[in-house]
Amino acid sequence: MEIKVAIFEDSKLIRDALQAILNGTPGFTCTGAFNNGRFWQDDMHRIKPDVVLMDIEMPGLDGIALTRNITANFTNVKVLIQTVFNDSGKIFDALCAGASGYILKNDSPSKYIEAITEVYNGGSFMNASVAKKALSFFTQKNIVLVSPEGTDYGLTEREKEILKELTEGQPLKNVAAKLFISLETVRTHVKHVYNKLHVANRTEAVMKAIQQGIA
Repeated sequence: MEIKVAIFEDSKLIRDALQAILNGTPGFTCTGAFNNGRFWQDDMHRIKPDVVLMDIEMPGLDGIALTRNITANFTNVKVLIQTVFNDSGKIFDALCAGASGYILKNDSPSKYIEAITEVYNGGSFMNASVAKKALSFFTQKNIVLVSPEGTDYGLTEREKEILKELTEGQPLKNVAAKLFISLETVRTHVKHVYNKLHVANRTEAVMKAIQQGIA
């Protein structure tokens, strides 16, 4: 089963590159690419994507407003914000609008694929540098995401190693190669990390690790 992805991006160069990446990767297909959100409702009904790659800065309706409209009207569709802006205010606005993740346009194709897969499977994804900025922003606004007091979560040394790689934004296959273990073994360790930290996905694990100094 293919993951159907739509692209809202005003740069033709970036649109074409993302289409090529998606259509050239087994298990993914680009069902539509648009340079603005003018006809977003008709477009969404016509192409029926599972995941939307959303630019923030577009002419007319911006990506944050469009994200809010899509998540309100197409509840099964996941939105992954992708932008050049490593800005905590925009991160907060995007997440409040219902985005499932946030990726930077200079992230690698493999990270894009990982991020799309993560949000498609019900998780969330956040570039590590973005996660740190978001945590800083939330802290400044006195938004407490997790309890700050130190807690022994019982992580093994291997699990701590893997959590550290997650906080640095490494794709799982890179973690496997670096630690000389299989991808399935990495995925098993990641599940154990999530369970021990009492989190649901990578973004929450990274945020908790950074806030509590676990990794």
